[in-house]
Amino acid sequence: MTGPAEKTHLGPTGSGPTHPGPTRIGPATFRWGERTFVMGILNATPDSFSGDGLMAAPGDPVEAAVAIGRRMVADGADLLDIGGESTRPGHEAVSLDDERRRVVPIVAALRAALPSTPLSIDTTKPEVAEAALAAGADLVNDVWGVGDDDSVARLAADHGVPLIVMHNRTEARYTTFMPELIADLQRAIERALRLGVRWDDLIVDPGFGFGKTPDHNLTLLRELDAVRMLGRPILLGTSHKSTLGRVLDLPVTDRLEATLATTALGIGAGVDLVRVHDVRANVRAARMSDAIVRGNWRSATADAAEAGAAAEGGLP
Repeated sequence: MTGPAEKTHLGPTGSGPTHPGPTRIGPATFRWGERTFVMGILNATPDSFSGDGLMAAPGDPVEAAVAIGRRMVADGADLLDIGGESTRPGHEAVSLDDERRRVVPIVAALRAALPSTPLSIDTTKPEVAEAALAAGADLVNDVWGVGDDDSVARLAADHGVPLIVMHNRTEARYTTFMPELIADLQRAIERALRLGVRWDDLIVDPGFGFGKTPDHNLTLLRELDAVRMLGRPILLGTSHKSTLGRVLDLPVTDRLEATLATTALGIGAGVDLVRVHDVRANVRAARMSDAIVRGNWRSATADAAEAGAAAEGGLP
């Protein structure tokens, strides 16, 4: 990577990494490095691998999405990611019109209900992304960001919105796994920049669980800090995924602790954003991990509690 990557990732003397500059996502500015941010998952599908698809539940999926979105924000989610097509292995393809009908009303309702919360649209279809942006989405999450089709990146550039570029492959075949993963992401970043996406608007996702075997996924977690060489904020999405179940021999409904372990280890490796189903538990894991890794445990709440304890003659 040349140019912006070097300027953003390396310190003044080139002696070590620095945090990327801030990214504006709709109504909020994300200052990378200050803390770990949490993205809540809203699946507007009937066949989500995690069993939480809004279209499979009884009742109005739009009302359900707003209720879940409100709860996630109350639990500490910094942004919400809305998707209308499952990406689980063997998922059924969804037509453009069906996916658009699923997500647009939910995005519009969430925008009205949560005006201060950034919204992400998770799609590979530029037409769906464009409709979601018109309905109030602020960010495009492209799970095929390293694929041959540049239409989603082009759309993000045309609309001037941030873009998540995720790693993926149709087959889990690699000669040198981590170097190839990083090279794939680097090419995707360079393409997005050529198309006009701003450097500060790019976020990378190494694609845990996508085009990778369980061994690849565990290697990715073990060597995750290598992705920092790209100079962009890192999103990690491990929540409830099958590798966790393979390691612990647990069903998708019983993988919270495994997810929390990956959240904590990911933060230790330098990730900036975690995409999760269980917001409250992951927010708590992230705050504890940040206290250790970033040394920023003295929040306003903690300072107030300490001051109160001191005033009462107790110990902090």
